[in-house]
Amino acid sequence: MTIQVPDALEKEHDETVRLIAAKLYEAGKLSLNQAAEMCGMKKWDFAEILINFGVNYLDPSVEADLDHA
Repeated sequence: MTIQVPDALEKEHDETVRLIAAKLYEAGKLSLNQAAEMCGMKKWDFAEILINFGVNYLDPSVEADLDHA
């Protein structure tokens, strides 16, 4: 996949692609693995990036179980 980034964002190309991938993951359009591949990253490295964008990568049911533990 090739993403055309406007010239104004060219200096932040990688960060822009990570943001788009994070939001597509958050919306359920991409799996964690697909979003990581979009960024050229390993799955667990990308999971850490999600934190920077305020995206939770835990399944909500797992998170609820952790909250009640």
